[in-house]
Amino acid sequence: MATERLNSILNHLTPNKSGLSAITQKNPDDVVITLAIRTPLCKGFKGGLKDTQLDYLVFSLLKDVIQRSNIDPQMVEDICLGNVNDGKAAYTIRAAALAAGFPNVSAASSVNRFCSSGLKATQDIANQISLGHIECGIAIGAEMMSAGGDRIPQPFHEDILKSQDAADCMQPMGQTSENVGKDFDISRESQDRFAAESYQRAERAQKAGWFDDEIVPITTKVKHPKSGEEKEVTLTKDEGPRWGTTYESLSKVRPAFPDYGDRSTGGNSSQVTDGAAAVLLMKRSTALKLNQPILAKYVGATVTGVAPRIMGIGPSLAIPKLLGKYNLTLDEIDIIELNEAFASMAVYCINTLGIDHGKMNVRGGAIALGHPLGATGTRQICTGLSECRRQKKKVLLTSMCIGTGQGMAGLFVNEVL
Repeated sequence: MATERLNSILNHLTPNKSGLSAITQKNPDDVVITLAIRTPLCKGFKGGLKDTQLDYLVFSLLKDVIQRSNIDPQMVEDICLGNVNDGKAAYTIRAAALAAGFPNVSAASSVNRFCSSGLKATQDIANQISLGHIECGIAIGAEMMSAGGDRIPQPFHEDILKSQDAADCMQPMGQTSENVGKDFDISRESQDRFAAESYQRAERAQKAGWFDDEIVPITTKVKHPKSGEEKEVTLTKDEGPRWGTTYESLSKVRPAFPDYGDRSTGGNSSQVTDGAAAVLLMKRSTALKLNQPILAKYVGATVTGVAPRIMGIGPSLAIPKLLGKYNLTLDEIDIIELNEAFASMAVYCINTLGIDHGKMNVRGGAIALGHPLGATGTRQICTGLSECRRQKKKVLLTSMCIGTGQGMAGLFVNEVL
């Protein structure tokens, strides 16, 4: 501790470092992650979580956070839930936290920035810690897509609709994927080949047990679809990976959005999924004092906007913006978790940024695993850090496109080598 404090002082006295040397140095005031866990990701409407409510999903995972971290709940000052579909999420996170064992002096809130909500929750907690407003907090992302979607029931006010960009915010996500495919000539074949690789990577990772250290089991009840009879089940594995998926099998799948195009299908788009993920964050000095294992350092995150009708290309702008802030290049990133909302946008981002596909979504992505909207941002952190540990790599980059035309990216340094 004294050595880190001395290094911190010396860093202030010497010229600012940049790039890798800057983000990998350790200081007492760093924001660090001491736990990163998630539930299994289950198929929406027909999977193991289809009859589970959001409140129980969040409650169960928060109890696991306490148990697995062995932290005194009194130390947690704020909890932020990223969620998209549930308008009562702020009620849910507060009640679930209290029931899970956090005291009433531990605050709670919810945040919604569509597919980046989990990363936004992480950023909000990390920023509070960095500014000294709190010393310890939890970011959790959770989504019950089985409960229904978030479509706008009626158009915006007529004055708003005079703006084409504003009107485009109402475009269905499938339409925006077809726009990307047509505007940037992302062929159906390239999308299917990318999707097949995602499935095959997820299958390989699942068979090898690579997900085991990030997934915590959840015990819940499932109703039989015909009889309505309930039975208790314990879920331990992701349900999305379809073993044996090939390019040939995906090429036979019909277009999912025929009104808008013929390139995006149910096979090369992200799955409708239920699930949750959580990260425990605190100052490095606090983690050392509490004898908490430091998994990673939170470096930073940023967001940007793009034209709503091609929202999928968001990461292609967010990633360079984030790397520029830390004087880094893509070559210096070891592992990339880029959300596969659609194969169209993933292929576009790989081609436009020159991403080495070998280090992106090593365990497959949302096409194979699923995309529970509010949970994806935190799920990526869990999966990415686990992969960094497996490969003994340092720098993790996460990114996703965001409905209505945005992109977000986050940067982390793995410290378990």
